[in-house]
Amino acid sequence: MDLSRFPRRRYSQGPSPIEFLPNFTEALGGPRVWIKRDDMLGLTPGGNKTRKLEFLMGDALAAGADTLVTCGAPQSNHCRITLAAAVKEGLKCRFVIEERVPGSYHPDATGNNFMFRLLGVEAITVVPGGTNMAQAMEHVAQELRAAGRKPYIIPGGGSNAIGGLGYVACAQELQQQLLEMGQPMDYVVVGSGSSGTHGGLVAGFLGNNIHIPLVGVGVSRDPADQDPLVLKEAQAIMDLLGVNIQVPREAVLSFGDWWRPKYSVPNPAMVEAVQMLARTEAILLDPVYTGKIMAGLIGLSRKGYFKPQDNVLFLHTGGATALHAYESVVLGDPAAAA
Repeated sequence: MDLSRFPRRRYSQGPSPIEFLPNFTEALGGPRVWIKRDDMLGLTPGGNKTRKLEFLMGDALAAGADTLVTCGAPQSNHCRITLAAAVKEGLKCRFVIEERVPGSYHPDATGNNFMFRLLGVEAITVVPGGTNMAQAMEHVAQELRAAGRKPYIIPGGGSNAIGGLGYVACAQELQQQLLEMGQPMDYVVVGSGSSGTHGGLVAGFLGNNIHIPLVGVGVSRDPADQDPLVLKEAQAIMDLLGVNIQVPREAVLSFGDWWRPKYSVPNPAMVEAVQMLARTEAILLDPVYTGKIMAGLIGLSRKGYFKPQDNVLFLHTGGATALHAYESVVLGDPAAAA
């Protein structure tokens, strides 16, 4: 899969490392858990959105953009990293924030909201949950065009075919790392939300003949609603690359048992996962994405889906900045998050 014909900006120095988690593995009682540290990618601090933005920013700069317009929830990691990329490139940046939980946006909040202010977001438009975000971003873009500016719209999570190229690149990077390590993996666990990361890996695994089962853990939807989004994203990436592959339905697998009660709302399994990884390996997860994804890995292990002898790679997609907005929850008893 040739990515060289797409404009790309580089925000990280080399591949993200893969680490074995011996203390966590022992505490869990198996399987053997490894972690790929995409939380250590570039951009204040990085995460899975950094990979997507390398291609999205390449496209934006090639189009002559002077302002980025994107969207997310009140503690959006994607918005933070998009803003960081804009700062790096000397562009302005505007957000449309969707209050999926009514009253959840507070401009003076900590976590990512603090980072929005520190990094200098130009303007934030807050809309109620259920708003058509594409239309809302287009409205902001129209205002900018009327003022003689050149906006570039980036969808939520950076999840479109161009952004998904970042995780095709990740699949190629992972394939080379495992070869050099001489360490096969039995499963890769990935978060499944706006679908760009999961869909990009599906496309990358298929296109590069990587035969490792991908296990998605949903952060906002059950499989009946999530899997078609991932399938559509993976196929769009294949089509963009000009690869004559029809993505099979069975290439997409996700579980939806750990995201409730709502997107971004804490639950006891997430609290346990955040505490467990912090207290065994000193690695931070976030409450919205990686905490719930790791809760899925833990839950599937306890149910016997992963066997004690399996090697399972967890993709850490970043987001720990948002922890500070949930301190009272993640420091308390897991039952308090119910």
